[in-house]
Amino acid sequence: MHELAATPAWASLAYLISGVLFILALRGLSSPATSRRGNRFGMIGMLIAVATTLILHNTGLVEIGIAIAIGGVIGYVTAQRIAMTAMPQLVAAFHSLVGLAAVLVAGAAFLNPGDFGIVDQVTGHILQVSRIEMGLGVAIGAITFSGSVIAFLKLNGNMSGSPIMLPGRHVINLGMLAAILGLIGYFLTDDAQWVFFTITALSFVIGFLLIIPIGGADMPVVVSMLNSYSGWAAAAMGFTLHNTAMIVTGALVGSSGAILSYIMCKAMNRSFISVIAGGFGAAPEASGGAAKVDRPWKRGSADDAAFLMGQAEQVIIVPGYGMAVSQAQHVLREMGDVLKEAGVRVKYAIHPVAGRMPGHMNVLLAEANVPYDEVFELEDINSEFSQTDVAFVIGANDVTNPAAKTDKSSPIYGMPILDVEKAKTVLFVKRSMGGVGYAGVDNDVFYMDNTMMLLGDAKKMVEEIVKAMAH
Repeated sequence: MHELAATPAWASLAYLISGVLFILALRGLSSPATSRRGNRFGMIGMLIAVATTLILHNTGLVEIGIAIAIGGVIGYVTAQRIAMTAMPQLVAAFHSLVGLAAVLVAGAAFLNPGDFGIVDQVTGHILQVSRIEMGLGVAIGAITFSGSVIAFLKLNGNMSGSPIMLPGRHVINLGMLAAILGLIGYFLTDDAQWVFFTITALSFVIGFLLIIPIGGADMPVVVSMLNSYSGWAAAAMGFTLHNTAMIVTGALVGSSGAILSYIMCKAMNRSFISVIAGGFGAAPEASGGAAKVDRPWKRGSADDAAFLMGQAEQVIIVPGYGMAVSQAQHVLREMGDVLKEAGVRVKYAIHPVAGRMPGHMNVLLAEANVPYDEVFELEDINSEFSQTDVAFVIGANDVTNPAAKTDKSSPIYGMPILDVEKAKTVLFVKRSMGGVGYAGVDNDVFYMDNTMMLLGDAKKMVEEIVKAMAH
């Protein structure tokens, strides 16, 4: 008999409360202003769920306590040491752990079905419904683990962010996915060990193969997609463990991650299938968008930028990955404060896929204590650029590239962009003219008459601008 049916009323109520808190957590995380409260709801909900589960299963508490202590110490130390700029790879690493946990739980249930209450009393074999849960859980978990490892290596710079195109990858991937689904179907008729472990092995491999050909420009979608996978893996294991809270939590994470992936794809004018197919973010030659450094462009200085912004009525700051790499968010906020003291209106424009994960720029600006009411999403601020004196772009290449509107051959064609070129003056902070964005396309804004290029490290450049404003 399933343990779920024997769950005491108080435990069901506790799981219900934790589920409500998880929903409130997601609601809170929908806005930077309420994100702290949302995190607290999530923490309290998880505490209730874990405590309830431990009380219900009062065996092996010493071992579980040791594991929790070790994990807690590792988590605390990691949270203290990790830089906000490294948050995307940290999220990818956490996703990999969730996937691996799902694989280990499925493996434990398969090897010890009696302990999990999933044995058919008549045949002595694993219940068919549990085989479905187990097969899907281990497959999704393994894909999540290996895919997240590749995403981590790409985001952390241990592997090139450019796509790695394997010959015949689509045929290989489709063949392996078909084999995995076929084996899960066969698993219903035969719960032999070779079937289960073959599903596991193939899933680990397909996870690597799916993420390797995806370029850095698609990383925001990949991170949210892996987040969704980890949720569905947890939900599947929740059925195997007969744990209501795990099912609810996994479903919430899975569905919210899927919705976020859709939003990211829409923001890039990409389909989910085209992201999985990979290739976005290839070398510049592949898209015909090699950097055209021989075109005429204007170079400016920190003094020029300080003068232009000091005379402006409104400045819109557009942060991108360049700001994250140089960790310029704090000095950028300082520059904004100086401008506001001089009577200049300052706003921040955020593109949905700026950076390397959803909300990357929002997190960095929040860390620097930029007021939430000064931060605007693309659809809320794009119309203001034509009435803006200065657009200050700091490391945001692809999301400001007009080629997305004009060049049908461009890999980013159709992607909504921030219309910075409509501002009276564009100040573009960039390390050098030789590089291109992750999509591998040159940006026509660099060469426009109203653009002044500020070349150098973003943090140092903004520091020099702040110093110039003080004189």
